[in-house]
Order: sequence, then C-alpha cells, then structure tokens
Amino acid sequence: MRAIQVVGYHTDLKLNDIPEPKVEGPLDVIVRIGGAGVCRTDLHILEGQWAEKSGVALPYTIGHENAGWVEATGDAVTNVKPGDKVILHPLITCGLCRACRFGEDVHCENSQFPGIDTDGGYAEYLRTTARSVVRIDDSLEPADVAALADAGLTAYHAVRKAAAALRPGDVCVMIGAGGLGHIGIQVLKAISAATLVVVDRNPAAVELAVAIGADHGIVADGTQIAQVLELTGGRGAEAVVDFVGEGGATAEGVAMLRRAGNYYVVGYGENLDVPTIDIISTEINFVGNLVGSHTDLQELMVLAAQGKVTLHTSKYPLADFQQAIDDLGRGLVRGRAILIP
Repeated sequence: MRAIQVVGYHTDLKLNDIPEPKVEGPLDVIVRIGGAGVCRTDLHILEGQWAEKSGVALPYTIGHENAGWVEATGDAVTNVKPGDKVILHPLITCGLCRACRFGEDVHCENSQFPGIDTDGGYAEYLRTTARSVVRIDDSLEPADVAALADAGLTAYHAVRKAAAALRPGDVCVMIGAGGLGHIGIQVLKAISAATLVVVDRNPAAVELAVAIGADHGIVADGTQIAQVLELTGGRGAEAVVDFVGEGGATAEGVAMLRRAGNYYVVGYGENLDVPTIDIISTEINFVGNLVGSHTDLQELMVLAAQGKVTLHTSKYPLADFQQAIDDLGRGLVRGRAILIP
C-alpha cells in the first residue's frame, strides 16, 4: 500500500510502498483510511521535536488524525464490524492501567500513539484496536470529520473543562480561531451559555469566528487586552482558553483573566512567566490540556451528527502530501488540511 513516511528529521516526507497491516491480535481493527488530518504537530515531528520523546524508529508512517471504514477485525471485536464508518481515538490503550480504569485514556501507562510512536494514517490502511474506534453517524463522511480525532478532541476536552466552571453571564476568551480554535468556538456555543470573545491576529479568522457563533471578535492589533477589559467592565474574563501558547499570547491571556479565573493552556511553544505572588493573590488557575478521552470523542461525534460542530477543511489527494504540508507551514490552510487516499 501507499504510505507517507518520515525517513529523516529536517528532511521531506517520502511516499513509500509498504505492506498492508494485518490482524495480529483478537482486538485488532484494520481501518481503510478515508481521511487523515494534517496537523501542526506533524511539522514539529519533521523538525525533530518529538524524536527523543517518542523514540520511534525511522522510517515510519506519520498521521494521527484518522477516520475511515472498518476493513477487518480480530476474533474478539464486537463493537464494530467490516464496513462501519469510524473515527479513531488517537491512542491505542490497554484498558487495564489506573488511568484507563478512570477513563483517562490519554494517560494510559501502556499506550501507543499511531503517527507519533508507531505507524499512523497517512496511508491506505491503519491497524488500531477495538478500544480506539468510535462509530460515526451515517450522515457523516470520514474525510469531513477526520481532524476531529485530535484537533477536535483536544478542543472539546479543553472547552468541556471550561464550560463546567462557566455560568450564564460569564465571559470566556478564546485566543486563536484556527484549526483548533474554530472547533472550540462551536463546542462552547453548543454546551455553554457563557459569552464568548475570540481574539486572533488574522482578521479573516476573526470574521470566521463571529460567523460560526462567537459573540465578539477582536483582532489582536495591540489593543486586544484593553478591548477585553472594556467588555468585562474592567474585571477580565472568568476563563481564557489559549489555543496559541506562543508569540506573547500567554502574557496577553493572563492580562485578560479576572481574579479567581481559569486559564486553559492548549497551544504550546513559549513559557508561562507569572510571578507566584500574582497567582496567590488573585487565585488564578492554570490548567493543562492534551487530548481527550474515548468518551470525549463519542460526545464530540454526537455534536457533529447534530450539525453543531462542523470542520472547515481543505482536502488534498494523498499523493499531494507535500503541498498540504507546505500550505500548513505557510499559514495558507483555513481550518484543517485533510489527506484522502
């Protein structure tokens, strides 16, 4: 089968012909890929940022946002059958460790991460397990929802945390209305009555944010902190969800937060620099967010089936992988890029 592989760091991906994955265990599920999301993490992989952490041997197939159709299953699989449309939780998990028992799949002590530390979905087929597949509604197509497997799941996980603490009349600021942010906007409006303010440097992204539900859109032109404070009567927002995490976004986000507010860190790239006396005296909280659980993904797919969360995508044939990577790197992708075998 065709697969797009990392053959070296600081070098281009390569299209290789490799054997199709086969069922090897009773809970294995082979998925025919219908869409694979192109994520900024993939750029970081090529830059070598994940090399030491993942320990993956090269070459290997990249791609961690995947959806498609069940092709084959192991003898013990009962939750899906060949032909079912599915989206894949990013991790292959054991189901037996403490984290899995608590439903915190992302912290599984024995996990594999297709596309990061084992073969992923920039390919025609992918092997995963019964624990990782979520059936999707017949009204949805794999290529349209693939990026919800990671970008959407990450956004949902963070926004669900924020929504649990927000009350009607509260204000939530979202920094970034790109690939994750445009999903987070829709999720918050679907599950919370809080007022949503979206901040982004790109006027087109701000325009999109308002079009898909944000109550206020602010272009980050140097006046964004003052504008947020004006909207909140000088107090700041009860919650800030930061999908950027670099380029000064964290300092600006903290300045937009009210006393006893919650700062949800999603994007990464710079350090938080907050005097501990400020944390203590204002009782602000910083909450890290990785990717969501299997249950989070199921809930997100309900919102997708209801039409409350829709991905804005740019689709590329699998063979045009380099164009997709280049477009993402140059900031030319609005929403998410999807590779289709």
